Amino acid sequence: MTEVSEISNEHWDAWRSVFAMRRQLDLVLERRLQQMADISQSEFEILLAVFQEPGGQLRGRQLGERLGWEGSRVSHLITRMERRGLVARRECESDLRGTWIALTADGKRAVLGSMRDHAATIRRYFFDVLSDEELAVMATASNRILEAIGAAACDGAPACDAEDAKSERASV
Repeated sequence: MTEVSEISNEHWDAWRSVFAMRRQLDLVLERRLQQMADISQSEFEILLAVFQEPGGQLRGRQLGERLGWEGSRVSHLITRMERRGLVARRECESDLRGTWIALTADGKRAVLGSMRDHAATIRRYFFDVLSDEELAVMATASNRILEAIGAAACDGAPACDAEDAKSERASV
C-alpha cells in the first residue's frame, strides 16, 4: 500500500486502528441509546443540546452551529423528532422567520432516561480502558488534529474561525 499512498504500513495500521475504534465506539453508543431510550445518537445530541440550554430551547440555526451540522440535516431530524413527540417547534416572537426548538415531556424523559447509561457506556469503553497518561496523550493528539482540521474545515464556510473550532470542541 505504501507504493500508492506514500504512507507507511505502520501508519496505515495506526489509522485503521483509530478508525475501527471510533466506529465501534459510535456503534456501541448508538445501540445503547436505542435500547435505553429508543433514540438515535443524533437525536440524543439534539435533545442534550436543547436540555442543556438555560432557557430550555434553541433556534434551529443555533442547534446546527452547535452540532456542526448542515441546516437541512437539522431540519429533517427535527421534523422526524417532532412527529415522534420528542421536540416541539415554537415561533420566535422577535423574529418571525425563526423558530425555537424545545423539548416535550417525552423528549425530556428520553434525554434524562439515557444520560446516566450513556455516560456509563462512555466510561466503560473509553475512560476505564485508558490510563491517565494515555488519556492525556489522546486528548492532546485529538486537540492537535482538531486544530489542523479546523482551518481546512472552515475553508469557504461563513463566519468560521479558530474560536468556532474551540467552542465546537468544548460542546462535544
